[in-house]
Amino acid sequence: MTNVTSAKSVRRPHHWRRDLVELAALFTAVAVADALANMIAHGPDGTFLLVASAVALIATAMFHTWWARRHGHAPPPSDSPAPATSAPASASASDAREGATPAQPVETTLWRMRTTVRDEPGSLAALCTAFAAHHVDILTLQTHPLADGTVDEFLLRAPSALRAKDLTREISAAGGSSTWIERADAHDLVDTPTRVLGLATRTALDAAELPLSLRQLLGRCTIRSRPAGSLADRSAGESAPVEGVLDGTEMRLNDPHGGSIIVERPYLPFTPTEFARARALVELDARLGPRIPRGQDVLMLPEGEEITVRRADRGDLDAALAMHARCSERTLGLRYHGPVGDADRYLNHLLSPRFGRTLAVETESGRLVALGHLLWDGDETEVALIVEDAWQRRGIGAELLGRLVALAVEARCASVYAVTQASNTGMVATMRDLGLPLDYQIDEGTLVITARLEPTAARVLPPYGDPEMFDHEQADR
Repeated sequence: MTNVTSAKSVRRPHHWRRDLVELAALFTAVAVADALANMIAHGPDGTFLLVASAVALIATAMFHTWWARRHGHAPPPSDSPAPATSAPASASASDAREGATPAQPVETTLWRMRTTVRDEPGSLAALCTAFAAHHVDILTLQTHPLADGTVDEFLLRAPSALRAKDLTREISAAGGSSTWIERADAHDLVDTPTRVLGLATRTALDAAELPLSLRQLLGRCTIRSRPAGSLADRSAGESAPVEGVLDGTEMRLNDPHGGSIIVERPYLPFTPTEFARARALVELDARLGPRIPRGQDVLMLPEGEEITVRRADRGDLDAALAMHARCSERTLGLRYHGPVGDADRYLNHLLSPRFGRTLAVETESGRLVALGHLLWDGDETEVALIVEDAWQRRGIGAELLGRLVALAVEARCASVYAVTQASNTGMVATMRDLGLPLDYQIDEGTLVITARLEPTAARVLPPYGDPEMFDHEQADR
């Protein structure tokens, strides 16, 4: 809403100096008029001159009034400046900066950048000046203090025409060193405290979320869990101390459930701030102890039998061993790709939430008949299935695989892969039914099928726990 104020309603300030000058001019004019009147009145034609002067004054006044009325509302000349009009302060400031022509939208790109600067006044201002010179907007800023400087981490919105190497060169000229830059996405727009609290909540609800939370907290990195007493743990030396170890691009954290957690990021050293955040997540996990979500879904098979799909952990070890005992050697061989006698010793590792997530299928009587594993394998993610012989070809494998891939999409995994034998046509057909792009690699009879999880994968996959999906898959199998 614009407020218009009439010029007549504006009360001008009172000035006593102007009133004094006007009063002095009035007395002067009266004195001059009296002197002229006395001089004319005593002349031979005094009366005639007085009347003629009065008529001339009246005619001049009438002419001035007519002229003012005729030209008072005329438009100003074209070369005169336009009168100022009242406008909101924000609009005036915007016009002063941008001019009368509105700015055209520019395509932009999100970047995450880190650079190290000297810990002295003006170092950050120099970086901001370099950003401003190239129309780069700073969305978020984090500082990581070091012993000999400061690591500044930025989330930037820059014109798409600005290349990463050009931006890096400008930052180096402004005093930044060891500069690292990569593309960001919409997930990075969340501020750091909110993101850390969200990761802590996920870790508190599910012990299997700790490796994923660490990966999302620290960016692109490789996370490995080494059980206590394992060959890898012995080759790396003693287990990590309670407070953990930070060594450049690697940190070792003490796993409260035994062993250690190794986090590696070769392209960028970890800072003490990142190490403290990671250690806080591990301490939270240690205080809460073993835990998994207890939700479960009850599904109906076309034959009328009910099955239950739920999360599993090491508490299901005995039931899983009993299922192994009921499986044929062919089923165990297709699943574990090795001697059948070694199958049982893998279960303790597979059921640990440190290495991934496991789904179990139970009958109405509570007997475990199938397992599905989603395993964190460094930067990659593996899926594996085993279904008891008597329950095969009923759609249980397809149900488990669909749920595991949905969990991988939720965890923002780029792909999942399955290792099987080329003769395992059932696993190949189940992977194809996902409707995702697949890559096949065969090496001496071993088949590796990789499914790329595109952004639309969450919408393509069937909904988690949908009985209608299960019946549909069972009919195809």
